[in-house]
Amino acid sequence: MLHHEKESNPLATNAAGAPDLAPLTRPSGAFAMLALDQREALRAMLAEHRSDPVTDQQVTEFKLTAARVLTPFASAVLLDKQFVLDQAISEKAIAPGCSLIAAADEFVAGSDEFVADTRIDHTVDPVHYRDHGAVALKLLVVWRPDEDPARRIELVERFVARSHAAGLASIIEPVSRAPRGGGSWDWDAGVLAAVKELGDLGADLYKAEVPLHGLGDAAEIRRRCAQITETLASPWVVLSSGVPEDAFPRAVELAVAEGASGFLAGRAVWQSSIGASDVEATLRSNAVSRLRRLCDVVDEGITNR
Repeated sequence: MLHHEKESNPLATNAAGAPDLAPLTRPSGAFAMLALDQREALRAMLAEHRSDPVTDQQVTEFKLTAARVLTPFASAVLLDKQFVLDQAISEKAIAPGCSLIAAADEFVAGSDEFVADTRIDHTVDPVHYRDHGAVALKLLVVWRPDEDPARRIELVERFVARSHAAGLASIIEPVSRAPRGGGSWDWDAGVLAAVKELGDLGADLYKAEVPLHGLGDAAEIRRRCAQITETLASPWVVLSSGVPEDAFPRAVELAVAEGASGFLAGRAVWQSSIGASDVEATLRSNAVSRLRRLCDVVDEGITNR
């Protein structure tokens, strides 16, 4: 089913003065949000199906097509300024009723990572994008066990203050990554450590990696999701990076059963459409089907708990 029409105004605040997250949700109260802010990682995905270099315009065209096809079924969409945000606004590529989230992070590449670090992208003017329909900003934060927590904490606090000063909701996306110094490490431990470190700094919504990448014992995945819920001071949603796309609906179901409020995901929705001979047609069939199934999962999970 198509989701409900919503006003495209900046977020109101609730009685406690925090931004109201309702414009980012479905009628059930679940978040069913589409991520289209991948940058060089998306270029690499496109390159797997081409013999010639992938241009910026080809990346933008994929994002615009996906936005037009998929946003009628999403409660919100996350877009980046580097490739698509301004074009999507000017071309009205976002469906009515789908709220806009602006990616406010600048990705810093490493020798073997598309995103080795991040910082606030000051070219993303919160007031400008609020006035053009955005209701939230998002910041990715790279969490490494051998780096100083103080820098990450300060980064998140600045981002939250910047978002709230413009009347926008703040969404943080901490991701667990290997230590820069090398050596053994525990990815899952990093997911939970990031929650403990950054989960009570005032962000309105926390975007988390799925414990165990959504694979393996359901009870253990649920136990770890319950830990996230117990630790966080805000609602949270899951992302799909690292989770096989066919396993993602189960991962979302398990997370919602233990307190998650939905998803903000891209790859599990549209990645298998990238190599199709007719990308738009495959998005309309395969990706729409995947997104609608995920909407049903979160609606049922929120309603039943």
